[in-house]
Amino acid sequence: MSNAILNNGMAMDQDDLSYRYPSPLKEFCQSFATNRGASIALGFIAIVLIAAVFAPWLAPYDPITQYRDHLMQPPMWQEHGSAAFPLGTDEVGRDILSRLMYGGRLSLFIGFCAVIFALIPGAMLGLLAAFYPRFIGVAVMRLMDIMMSMPTLLLAVAIMAVLGPGLLNAMIAIAIASLPGYVRLTRASVMMELNRDYVTAARVGGAGTLRLMFFTVLPNCMAPLIVHMTMSFSSAILEIAALGFLGLGIQPPDPEWGTMLASAREYMERAWWIVTMPGLTILLSVVSINLIGDGLRDALDPRLKQAG
Repeated sequence: MSNAILNNGMAMDQDDLSYRYPSPLKEFCQSFATNRGASIALGFIAIVLIAAVFAPWLAPYDPITQYRDHLMQPPMWQEHGSAAFPLGTDEVGRDILSRLMYGGRLSLFIGFCAVIFALIPGAMLGLLAAFYPRFIGVAVMRLMDIMMSMPTLLLAVAIMAVLGPGLLNAMIAIAIASLPGYVRLTRASVMMELNRDYVTAARVGGAGTLRLMFFTVLPNCMAPLIVHMTMSFSSAILEIAALGFLGLGIQPPDPEWGTMLASAREYMERAWWIVTMPGLTILLSVVSINLIGDGLRDALDPRLKQAG
C-alpha cells in the first residue's frame, strides 16, 4: 500500500513538473500564438511563399506572355473587367496576378540570400571584434562606422553601380549595405555574454577560443540575431524593390515587384491597378514580416515574458 501511494505521489510530482515547465519549443509557440498580429502576418506570408514557390503550377498564365487583345484590362470587379484576369493586365497585356506570383520568387529569394550573405560574415566579424577588442575590434568597428555614415540604399546603389545590374550583384550589394547592423549587434551581444559565469567556467575547463566563440557564446546570442534577420528581410525586400525601380535590379522582362512598379509609373492615372497591385503586395509583405519580427522578439526575449 505504501509503495503504491509513493509511486502515485511521484507520478503526480512528475505531472506537476511537466505542467509547470513546458518544453522550450512549446513555450515559444504558445507565446508567439498569443500575438494576434504576428499570427495573422505569418499566415499572410505563408500564402505569399506558397504562391511564389508553386507559381509554375498556381499562376494562371506565363508571366511574360503578352495578350494584345487585353491591354490594360481592369480587374474583374471593375467595369469592363474579366474573370480571366482577376487583377487585370499591364500596359502590354501581361497578367498581373501571374507576374506577382513569379515576382515574389525573385524578391523573396534575393531578400533571403542577402540576409544569409550578411549574417555569416557579420556574425564572424562581430565575434572577432568582441574577443579581440584592442586590435581587430577597433579596425572592424571603425570600418562599420564608415559604412553606417552612408544611407543603406545609397550604399547599395553605389555598389550596384560598380558591380552592374543582375541577380547576384543585387544580393551582394544589399548584403554589404546591411552588414554593419549584424556586426554591431553580434559584438554587443557577445560582450554581454563574456561576463557571465558559464563562459568563465568554460575557460577554466580548458575550452579554446574557437570553442568559446562558436559553441559556448554564439548559440546564446542567436535570439536577437534571429529577430534582426527578420527585420532585415523586410528591409531587403524594400531595397530590392528600390533597386528594381531605379533600373539597377532585375532587368525586364523578368517579373519582380520593384521592376513592375518602375514600368507602371507612367500609367498611374490611366490604369491605377498596374502600379497599385505590386505596390500593395510590397507594403503588405513588409508590414507582415515586421509584425512577425515583433512576435519573435516578444517570444524569444525572457525579459518581456517576465514583464507580461
